[in-house]
Amino acid sequence: MFPKLSRRVGMTAAALGFGLSYMVVPDAAVAQQLVVVNKSASTLSIVDPATRTELAVVPTGFAPHEVAVSADGRFAYVSDYGTGPRPGNTVSVIDIAEQRSLGTIDLGSHTRPHGITVASDGSVWVTTEGSRHVLQLDPAERAVLREIRTGQDVTHMVALAEGAGRVYTANIGSGNTTAADAGNGEVLAQIATGAGAEGIDVSPDGRRVYVSNRSAGTLSEIDVATNTVTRTLQVGDFPIRVKVRPDGREVLVSNARGNEVVAVDLESWTVARRLAVGAIPVGILITPDNTTAYVANTRDDKISVIDLDAWALDGEIVAGDEPDGMAWASP
Repeated sequence: MFPKLSRRVGMTAAALGFGLSYMVVPDAAVAQQLVVVNKSASTLSIVDPATRTELAVVPTGFAPHEVAVSADGRFAYVSDYGTGPRPGNTVSVIDIAEQRSLGTIDLGSHTRPHGITVASDGSVWVTTEGSRHVLQLDPAERAVLREIRTGQDVTHMVALAEGAGRVYTANIGSGNTTAADAGNGEVLAQIATGAGAEGIDVSPDGRRVYVSNRSAGTLSEIDVATNTVTRTLQVGDFPIRVKVRPDGREVLVSNARGNEVVAVDLESWTVARRLAVGAIPVGILITPDNTTAYVANTRDDKISVIDLDAWALDGEIVAGDEPDGMAWASP
């Protein structure tokens, strides 16, 4: 069972402890929104997915890379990665409804935060490439709750298999995936997947982890019960992100150098379809209703919109400078 905090965190602005005084917008007044990290601009775009227009641009920490949203759709947590000469060590907290920053969570000696996700208890999990860790954060207290050392090179993206009480990280430099017990921090396995292991996601039933290995050009499937690789498939040129569709039947992979997104059929374990998108596609986001996918094309500064039923492009969203990580805010 996945560990729970002693209390639920991250649900209100007051609970976040930023000492702010303002009227909270009722959930009913807040529509579904798309949030997009713009790496080179050091901003977060808040986008209306219906009109595909940018509603607001909120400053973040320096050179952010990924974003996750609280379960109530109110807060966005952004990993402030930084650059080579200027590594970051904070997670920015954004009030989506108020469209403004609430400050940062200081990670101390843990630098280059990257992959980020939110657990069902409201805690935030983030990788730190500089210190080779994955951290569990309490956003209400702005505190580090747990430090798990992966010890691997370039611990990049993170995913949670909550039913099994596990946290998984993809480690680019080591070409593997770390499996750890989220409750006690014990590293359970270092699972070799392929050169450049980077993208990672968990199946809706929590039984499988999928990892895209960018240098090897492959997608690997990990069995959560045994922490072993069960299947590997060639998918294209520099597969950099992976996202499982909500029905669990397909996995979408962005091939950054191939400028395409591919759909992998999980029953036949084949590449079922390919679709050309923009230049250097990275981040992928699928809407909860499984009808639409968004793909961030970092070189084009645009987000491709994909109609998943038709498997066709359905327009684009003009984003900020070098869009990458995305999340869905649904109150």
